[in-house]
Amino acid sequence: MANPADVTSEETQKTQADPETAERFIAEKRIGERIRRLRLKKSMGLVELGKHTGLSASFLSQLETGRVVPTLRNLARIAMVFSKDLSYFFETEPTAMFRIHRQKDRVRLPQTGVEPPTYFFESLGYMVPDRHMDPYFAEFVPMARTPEPKAHMHPGYEFLYVLDGELELRHGDQENVLEPGDAVYFDSGTPHSYQCAGKASTKVIIVTMHQPAPAVPMRASSTASTGPRSMPASLRGTGTEEKPTGF
Repeated sequence: MANPADVTSEETQKTQADPETAERFIAEKRIGERIRRLRLKKSMGLVELGKHTGLSASFLSQLETGRVVPTLRNLARIAMVFSKDLSYFFETEPTAMFRIHRQKDRVRLPQTGVEPPTYFFESLGYMVPDRHMDPYFAEFVPMARTPEPKAHMHPGYEFLYVLDGELELRHGDQENVLEPGDAVYFDSGTPHSYQCAGKASTKVIIVTMHQPAPAVPMRASSTASTGPRSMPASLRGTGTEEKPTGF
């Protein structure tokens, strides 16, 4: 039968982290870099931080460069100076979003539900998960202009920049012809439509933003809804990553 004292000793050894593991953990969390960022953000020198924490400037310098391993007591002193919780130094840092969409990798798709299509488009943000906006490159083809082109709407906002050609944009009761270099930002909860206005194709950048338009307080005598209108089911996308959400 094993000696209980020996079992306890073995369990203690298993739960104790060796110094090398501890240093590797500190390095992975980049605690020194986090301390330095906090200090520089406050335009604080090492000597000044030392006065607030009771730690020497030379020790803090070694701490920031990873040459010494901090104790929880020292980290707590530093955290209090910057009004941070101790957990701040151990939380996983968010990864900055960065995606490149190469032209050769993009897919050119036609407008859906219309024959022949009035435009073709390429998604410029299909590789970004949980994105808050959808950017597109669209090319509107020249054809016989329609007196009342099919309009659509969707919650949020839309930005459009004309690269080449002329584009007729209808937004509610407004009708405008946009030329190269023209840009427009509008509430996409209002019915809108586009069509090529010239003899050559029109190339544009379109960005749709998903946030709904802010609600406008209703007057007591008004019975009309002032909130953002939903896109009709017939105009909604089919769930594919490449399908535009409203333009």
